[in-house]
Amino acid sequence: MSLQVLILAVSAACCLGFGFVLQQNAAQRAPLNDFLSPRLLLDLMKVPRWLGGLGLMVAGMALGAIALGHGEISLVEPLLATNLLFAMALSRRQTKQPLGRQGWAGLALLAGGVTAFIVAGQPTGGTAISDPVRHWLIIGAMVGLALLLTTYAKRSRLSSGPALLAVAAGLLYGVQDALTRVSGQRFSEGGLVELLTGWQPYAVLALGVTGLVLVQSAFETASLRMSLPALTAAQPLAGIACGVGFLGDRLRTDAGALAWEAAGLAAIVVGIILLGLHPAMPCGAAVREPARKLQPS
Repeated sequence: MSLQVLILAVSAACCLGFGFVLQQNAAQRAPLNDFLSPRLLLDLMKVPRWLGGLGLMVAGMALGAIALGHGEISLVEPLLATNLLFAMALSRRQTKQPLGRQGWAGLALLAGGVTAFIVAGQPTGGTAISDPVRHWLIIGAMVGLALLLTTYAKRSRLSSGPALLAVAAGLLYGVQDALTRVSGQRFSEGGLVELLTGWQPYAVLALGVTGLVLVQSAFETASLRMSLPALTAAQPLAGIACGVGFLGDRLRTDAGALAWEAAGLAAIVVGIILLGLHPAMPCGAAVREPARKLQPS
């Protein structure tokens, strides 16, 4: 792992974590009748705090895209999952809650899991698989599952809905990361013309906007404790699946390495859940009237 990729990925995680907290602070005050509607983004654009969070999120995605251009997605995705550590840092500043056993355990599991997966798997680049059927099968499975989760979330918006929306957004962001890497490769090979004549950059844009609506709808209807862990856990799993599935990423596959890789991914997910459910994470506002106006803050 190059130092450049490490710095870029961790910087991206920092921007994403801070951005998610600022966005949720604003989105929790949005009118509930904007749920899963692009109108939600138009309302939130009037709130300076949300715009600041969006700016940090865009910066994080840009840094992540550069990291993906220099490193394998199976390497970058686990590092991006550490955005929850930075979200926790900002949330602790807001809520004044100590880490305690749960926080330290979550931190250790997340950091240890990322380290174990990278050291055991030793992700390396390879030749991307050119079979379009395999591309569409994997992408279709991720997008189809995200659509299914979103459909069910509409029926249970104030119970399990936010977590389902966050998982759906995480799946879309994982696919977006994979297609971002493909777009970068096309640009490096043929310049702007090669990039714009492919479908990938337009899919990246569509997935980004759709994921943003899902994330803000999740933030609008529940606290970070319910939404951010699901988002943070789903994105690296989807990205790694795409990386190994059709981008040519290679991981060590001997029995010992596979065991440590599985243990590392499990530790990442458990650490994310422990940190996401920590009392330091904002609880969010109480249920609001559907037609309440969003006030700038």
